[in-house]
Amino acid sequence: MSVEALDTVKQEAFAGRMIQVVNDACLGLMAGLGHESGLFDTMAGLAPATSGEIARAAGLNERYVREWLGAMVVGGIVDYEPERVTYALPPEHAASLTRAAGPDNLARIAQDFGMMGEVEQQVLEAFRTGGGLPYSAYPRFQALQAEESGEVYDLALVDGIVPLVPGLTERLRSGIDVLDIGTGQGHAVNVLAKTFPASRFRGLDMSEDGITAARAEAAALGLANADFQVGNCAELTGSYDLITAFDVIHDLAQPTRTLAAVAGALKDDGVFLMGDIAASSRLEENIDHPLGPALYTFSVFYCMTVSLGEGGEGLGTVWGEQTARRMLGEAGFSRVDTQRVEGDILNVYYAARR
Repeated sequence: MSVEALDTVKQEAFAGRMIQVVNDACLGLMAGLGHESGLFDTMAGLAPATSGEIARAAGLNERYVREWLGAMVVGGIVDYEPERVTYALPPEHAASLTRAAGPDNLARIAQDFGMMGEVEQQVLEAFRTGGGLPYSAYPRFQALQAEESGEVYDLALVDGIVPLVPGLTERLRSGIDVLDIGTGQGHAVNVLAKTFPASRFRGLDMSEDGITAARAEAAALGLANADFQVGNCAELTGSYDLITAFDVIHDLAQPTRTLAAVAGALKDDGVFLMGDIAASSRLEENIDHPLGPALYTFSVFYCMTVSLGEGGEGLGTVWGEQTARRMLGEAGFSRVDTQRVEGDILNVYYAARR
């Protein structure tokens, strides 16, 4: 296409869009630093303050804090008073940026940008070779994932997610056998085990570090009904009334085998409660998804790539409800109900029975 054939208005508009993309990507990295360093939490508790006062309150170096504040000011996140040279985090912004915001804290998710940057060159090589990356390439992943999901479990697991399955709360109170696959650091299991002491809980994950952390938390809570094992989710043993998998299946190397193993490990009246990404299997239906670009990016930088790196199927983050239902059906589940938790834009929950 010749230069003369370009729609210059459209071209200039898109150039402006790309400038915004570059700026927002940089702000995302800085927001992740703001979360990890505690700067957002510190500023939320301060009146307008100088960079030195903020740095002292956060226990950080003033020169770095001042430069970080510059990005926050020009990015519209922090207010600045030039005459007094003071900075303030508006409470309306703190509601999306601090640990006190709980699951609404989007700065916590921004930490993932730094993690993805650590493997960018390896992911680029996978574009050329068609391979993937091993789980070990992401040493921070499990800790970040545990932080992101932990607050959701604390806030909504018992009172919001479990009640999605009619009668499940009562069964847990009476005492049933429960398995959580891909349990990570086991916080979901420990929350449930503490709430339902008559039930017996087991967590399974391939990460030894994750299982060690899960056992330590269970011991600290004095939980005698929570057990954790290192193992492959595609090779389940035992028989369970309830099997759970939260934000796990799309990451697995062998999701087809795992779902079949889950179906085989359930008792006759058992339930598989699966939480996974709320998206469509059809690209055109994800165009207006509020986190659409993020989902495909996370898929390329972690979910799909790690699965392929383990010789797996590479479902990726955006495997979608249509594919999930098909795979559940092929695994032997004849009844599948889906529900959402109010305020959760990221997940859909499947209650599947054979």
